[in-house]
Amino acid sequence: MSKPLLQIDNLNIAFGESQVVQSLSLTLNAGETLAIVGESGSGKSVSALSMVNLLPSNASIKGERWLEDTNLASLTDAQWNAVRGNRIGFIFQEPMTSLNPLHRVGKQIGEALRLHQGLRGHAARQRSQELLEQVKLPRPDELLDAWPHQLSGGQRQRVMIAMAIANNPSLLIADEPTTALDVTVQQEILALLRELRDHHGMGMLFISHDLNLVRRYADRICVMYQGRIQEIGPVEQVFQHPQSDYTKALLAAEPEGRPEAITQSPPLLTARQLSVSFKRPKTGLFKRQPPAFVAVHPTDFQISPGETLGIVGESGSGKTTLASAVMRLVTSQGDITLGNDKLSSLTGDALRRQRHRLQMVFQDPYGALSPRMPVFDIVSEGLRFHYPHLTNEEVTQRVNQTLHEVGLPASCAARYPHEFSGGQRQRIAVARAIILEPELLVLDEPTSALDRTVQKQLVTLLRDLQARRQLSYLFISHDLAVIRAMAHRVIVLKDGKVVEQGGCLEVLSAPQHAYTQALIAAAHLAPAL
Repeated sequence: MSKPLLQIDNLNIAFGESQVVQSLSLTLNAGETLAIVGESGSGKSVSALSMVNLLPSNASIKGERWLEDTNLASLTDAQWNAVRGNRIGFIFQEPMTSLNPLHRVGKQIGEALRLHQGLRGHAARQRSQELLEQVKLPRPDELLDAWPHQLSGGQRQRVMIAMAIANNPSLLIADEPTTALDVTVQQEILALLRELRDHHGMGMLFISHDLNLVRRYADRICVMYQGRIQEIGPVEQVFQHPQSDYTKALLAAEPEGRPEAITQSPPLLTARQLSVSFKRPKTGLFKRQPPAFVAVHPTDFQISPGETLGIVGESGSGKTTLASAVMRLVTSQGDITLGNDKLSSLTGDALRRQRHRLQMVFQDPYGALSPRMPVFDIVSEGLRFHYPHLTNEEVTQRVNQTLHEVGLPASCAARYPHEFSGGQRQRIAVARAIILEPELLVLDEPTSALDRTVQKQLVTLLRDLQARRQLSYLFISHDLAVIRAMAHRVIVLKDGKVVEQGGCLEVLSAPQHAYTQALIAAAHLAPAL
């Protein structure tokens, strides 16, 4: 047999006294996809980062790491610079923190082409545009001149993929490459990666918490728990005949159940003809102002007390923009009414006084919390603003009570966000929102960065909070299994337009629009329990 493309023997990684990866051994052949799965903190990403020498300086790495005939453990910094981005491509999990916010998209892709292929100017721009087309990004010529903050989470992820495949690497490490993408684009991206893998004969190390994707696109699977391999083998063998108890629990961790039924009552939130447009920049000094880009076309919807309205659609369809308009975080047109108050007409202090009534949990549990503040300050900050009459003892009591309500011990209040897993950080974000006792909670992809076991826990937590507090949710997700477990009604968005809406189970079981049918077919939803 030919030598493996990647060979890892007895890899051990430690940070001080903390051993995070123990005795990891695996091989990856050219043209093969090996998936690594496991819960947050199991050592998946740390193992992947060790293969491109990107762990912090306090990490202790022992064991053999070979890329074909190259001993990765013996490379100098200069040699690593030649290997990373050239022979090894890496798709990072967090596209917003991985892209430089001070450089346009085209410049960042062009940098990889310049360093490894010597392409500059028009040639680099043309190749960059081809790469954006390959990863199915619309308007690639415009996106080359865009800043990262102007793109949706899914669009940023596809830019990262374009950068990773720019130099046709022999090994591609994909760390949760489809986390922020809807199910149809997930299929397109993974089909593209498989096509590139087959065409160039590269091997792919695929880290994911989405077991449906792993089953469809990987050849072999490695299951990790607490830094150790639980089992490894062909995908179908592991899925059909799992050997370890942890693998069995992981395969059973599908979001299930339904939210409690709601009673008929006047709507809590009403949006009428709500729309959002953004001005396009001029392309030249004497050029005419181009027409505005309509991110959300005029839309009507209502949310009742205790109801969850799910919003689904592909990346860039306007889901987050719609949520930001409801929160009055972007300029919008139309009417937004919360209870008896017309939010769309409020400004300044009048609007700030209403903010405790509607709160938002953002998509990225890593970027949504200040790294310089302990959990106590993060959770209590809004409380001190909206309820300044509370004493320190009352604030402390409310923080501890809220942390307990989201399943966190009071002792974590003195710790900082970097000390928590992704699922724990998302619980902290939920605590920060519900401590103000809001009537409406906007949740923007709250489970997208979490593994399946933690997803299930968070869905259960959110349903329990809703039942206890009579909360209303505007719930954005590309995961239709999560939507089914959370939503009473659902709206399907495409290109900023509502293409279908109705009862959640009715839409998911009998979709009328072709786009909704494509979404559901791509999701491979199991029958409802």
